[in-house]
Amino acid sequence: MEKLKAIASSFMLKGEVTEISPLGNGLINDTYRVCTSEGESYVLQRVNNAIFKDVELLQHNIECVTMHIRTKLQEAGEKDLDRKVLEFIPLKDSPRTYWTDGETYWRVSAFIKDSVTVETVNPEYSYHAGKAFGNFQAMLADIPEQLGETIPDFHNMELRARQLREAVEADAAGRLAEDEVREILAEIETHIDDMCLAERLHREGKLPKRICHCDTKVSNMLFDKEGNVLCVIDLDTVMPSFIFSDFGDFLRTAANKVAEDCPEIDKVAFDMDIFRSFAKGYLESASVFLTPVEKENLPYAAALFPFMQAVRFFADYINGDTYYKTSYPEHNLVRTRNQMALFRSVMTHMDEMAAFCRK
Repeated sequence: MEKLKAIASSFMLKGEVTEISPLGNGLINDTYRVCTSEGESYVLQRVNNAIFKDVELLQHNIECVTMHIRTKLQEAGEKDLDRKVLEFIPLKDSPRTYWTDGETYWRVSAFIKDSVTVETVNPEYSYHAGKAFGNFQAMLADIPEQLGETIPDFHNMELRARQLREAVEADAAGRLAEDEVREILAEIETHIDDMCLAERLHREGKLPKRICHCDTKVSNMLFDKEGNVLCVIDLDTVMPSFIFSDFGDFLRTAANKVAEDCPEIDKVAFDMDIFRSFAKGYLESASVFLTPVEKENLPYAAALFPFMQAVRFFADYINGDTYYKTSYPEHNLVRTRNQMALFRSVMTHMDEMAAFCRK
């Protein structure tokens, strides 16, 4: 703890550090609550530079985004600013908002008091998520700063298609001999070009890239104790992307009636109640900036993300399970079956989703 205390004390905190304790149920070894002699609390967090290679770029993105949102809220007359947007603390001897010893990277943000996160995925919270993430995009639609991609090509379907075809050509694990693998490959190939629509529209100048969260889930929002959304958190993946990223990725997990690796494929189904709730909230806040092309392709986004994830799981299975952690030999194949079943379920609702989004 002495090392953590020294790191935390490098930032412009109010008061001296008096206590550091693990925070959260997930990365408790990397996220801590820092208390000071002035009664203030902060969040000390290690940045995962194994995933986010360019921490300077990542923090630049976050600083630009949080400052822009703060300005927007001020202009709107928001009184509770410090609970409605994250604030990152600079170092004592530099305007930089991260500390590094050359190997590890740490940052500090203000702790938002009387806030909670939820894991529950139901129509009510899906509506809140849709509205919050749509509003997040709306506030950033006119951000003047140039932001970079913290994970380049994160949601690029054309890249995932190339990676699958390279995996097939190499057949490193010899799995193309399996009948089921060939059947799945044939099904994927019938849809793969259609699923690359976003990249084609972008090249044609019809689909802009916007600043998106790129990790939309209910647990990435803070609520007050009355159940009202305070702000969006976990901003490491905030970067330029198509709005489909935030719309489709939420539904991929939230609207699947089972977990993504559930082997009971007959139970996989796309939950239209979750879709309607999320889409309602999203359209209420995002319609102020959405173009007709973006809006009419929201059902495509719902189909794209289970398909893209199926392609990623499937390529990893063909490669011999070199990327995703697996618990048993066919784990990635089960995940592929699951996501393809979800994709097929989504496709049966395309007309219904399109009609809902046109309302």
